[in-house]
Formats: sequence, C-alpha cells, structure tokens
Amino acid sequence: MSITGIKGMNDILPGEVETWQFLEEQARHIFGTYGFSEIRVPVVEKTELFCRSIGETTDIVEKEMYTFNDKSNNSLTLRPEGTAPVMRSFIQNKLHTKDPVAKLYYTGPMFRYERPQKGRYRQFHQIGAEVIGIEDPKIDAQVLTMLSHYFDAVGIEDVELQLNSLGCPECRPAYRQALIGFLEARLEALCDDCRRRYQTNPLRVLDCKATGCKEATAEAPSVLDHLCGGCDEHFSKVQGYLVDVGTPFTINARMVRGLDYYTKTTFEMVTNSLGSQNAVAAGGRYDGLIKDLGGPPLPGIGFAMGVERLVLMKGDKRIEPSRPDLFLAALGDEAANYSFALMSRLQRQGLHAEMDYEGKSLKSQLRRANKLQARRVLIIGGDELARQEAQLRTMETGTQETLSLEGIEKFLLSGLTPAL
Repeated sequence: MSITGIKGMNDILPGEVETWQFLEEQARHIFGTYGFSEIRVPVVEKTELFCRSIGETTDIVEKEMYTFNDKSNNSLTLRPEGTAPVMRSFIQNKLHTKDPVAKLYYTGPMFRYERPQKGRYRQFHQIGAEVIGIEDPKIDAQVLTMLSHYFDAVGIEDVELQLNSLGCPECRPAYRQALIGFLEARLEALCDDCRRRYQTNPLRVLDCKATGCKEATAEAPSVLDHLCGGCDEHFSKVQGYLVDVGTPFTINARMVRGLDYYTKTTFEMVTNSLGSQNAVAAGGRYDGLIKDLGGPPLPGIGFAMGVERLVLMKGDKRIEPSRPDLFLAALGDEAANYSFALMSRLQRQGLHAEMDYEGKSLKSQLRRANKLQARRVLIIGGDELARQEAQLRTMETGTQETLSLEGIEKFLLSGLTPAL
C-alpha cells in the first residue's frame, strides 16, 4: 500500500509552481517599491501567542488550530496566520530600537484544521505585509493602494476593495452592547455557533454564512453609526486619501474580521469568481496588539493574501514553465561528452540548456526537444566533431544551419539569450 499525502495538504507540482513563483516575485518587487523588507518566522509558535492575539473565542482558536505538546510538555501550535508571529519576532528582537517604523512582508504556509474546499485547505499559503509605528491614516491608504497595485500587476481584475471601521476600545463597547441587545431578540433564528458566542464575540455573528443568521442580522445596527469622533475622523481621512490617489473602494458596514486584534480600518479584497470563499485578501489595523503581546504601545496595520485563491483566479492565465533555449542532441559517446561540457558552460552563463543522457537516436532526441518546447537544437555527431562543425536547427521553422565549433559558445550566448 502506497503512502499518500495528508488530506487538505497539497503538493505544488511543476507546471503549477511557476504561477506561485510569479505571484511571490511580484510581491517582492512591488512591496520593495513601497519600502518593505522580508521577514521569515518559524511555522511553529507557543500556543499562548495565538490565544492572546487572535482571541480564545474565535473559530481559529476554538476549532481550527493544530496544537500539540512537545517532549518537554510545551504546548505548541502550527501557525494559523502570520501577523502574530511577525509581532512576536518584532518584540523579541527589539526591532523598534533600530527604527521606530517597520515595514515588513512575509510568505509561507499556514495551518488550520477545517473541511478542505475550493481555495481553502488545511495547509495553505499566504503573502502578507505589516506596517508598525505609524498611526496616520495616510499609511492605511498607502497599504491599501499597494494591495490594489499588486492585483493590477499580477493581472487579477475581478476584485473589489471593501472597507469598514471596527472602532476602538473607546467606542466599540457601546456598539457591542447594542449588537448583543439586537441579537438577543433573534436568538431562535441563529445557528448553534452564533447562539453560543453572541455574548462573547457578537461581531462574528455578522460574518456567519448560515442563511438563517444572514436573514436575522439583516437589520443589525451598523458599527459606523457608533464610531467615536477620533475613529470617524480617521476613517473619513482614509477614504479621502484613497480618492486622492485614485484607488477605488466601496464601504461594507457588515464586514468584520475573524481575529480579535483588529481596530479601526478593516478591509477585504473580494471576488465573485470563487463562490462563497470570496475574500482573496484581508486585513486591517491592530493598534493594541503589540502592547498586548508585551511590546511597546505601537500602532500597526497589515494584510494577508491567500496564494491558493490567487492561483485559482489566475486560471488559464497561469505562467507557463520556462522553455529551454537550446537542446543539445549528441550522437555517440565522444559527441555526448563534448556536448555535456558545452552545456555545462552555457548553463553557468545563464542559458537554459538541456540534453539527452541516454544515447538515444536522433529521432528520439528531437521528440524530447519538441516535448520540452526547446527553441533550438544543436546536433553534434562523430562526423561533425571530426569536421569541427555542428548543425543548429530552429524548431519553429525547421530551418537548419551549419556552425563552426570554434567560437560556438560565444555565438550561442549572443544569439540565444533567454526570453523575457
């Protein structure tokens, strides 16, 4: 019996991984343009980190985390999201002492135990970015503009930026009580999960996908009507700056995030092309998180994108694997040895070159070159070596020319530069 992979944890194969590489490379390029630096954190953290940051009454902590005890009986968790580990690293390494402002981004796998479905898996991947140390609403607008810029750059068009504000510790309690009062009158219409948590985490009821909960909360009070003066002004300025720089958005007053640390600006990039899993990227402000985790009282804002969902949205626009610039077809041992040395020198100088290693017939080697979609084939046999010649065939046209082996390396490098 063969061993299979774990359900919901998928292989990323050649032919697929090129799209992943493209999405990650674009993130590095664009985020770098906005002044962000990459940070890499472990995939395993102390469980306490996520209980304190995400919130013990969230679905993630209650149901979805991969938590286990190590041999020293420490409770550890495979990271379910990226912000908390980045904040832990920021605090532990005292990055604020090096620069009061930090712009960081990350890529990598996250883990949540839930039912695998289209675009949502038990091991999934995120690209995320965080800004620490700036409270001004201009940075909210810049982060949102960078996110919009990224989607434009990778060619994903069917997305809409939606904004909301969740207020702050000053104004949210009053809204929370108003929402609890509203929900108490409609408990019978709510699902079991929402009836259980409406007291401890009432905002999550607004995000429930159950039909009964959606209908019961259709007339729920809006958080935007309960913002304090400071939060209202902050949210208005964010919108104004987005208008100034031409970043389109809409307001979604029902949007809540599944993590307890969010304050003020929250946002999602949503699409109609992925069914119920319509959020492709999401994030917001978390001005109290760093202090709650034992760090300095610094504000922050960030987002994460689901790479699997980005790949789905690329669809038939996926990036094709790279094609060899040259295939060396060698006939005979002497020609094979010569071709192998030539191929190695060309590869060291940046040319994508391939060859046959098994001494197959010329016909078989040409079939292999065609399967790899090689642009050109260099044919070298014993007779060609004796004459110090080779045949260069252009595969698309079938034309062939005779080349001298003297200076052939320089010729191939000048005439077969990799396609951009």
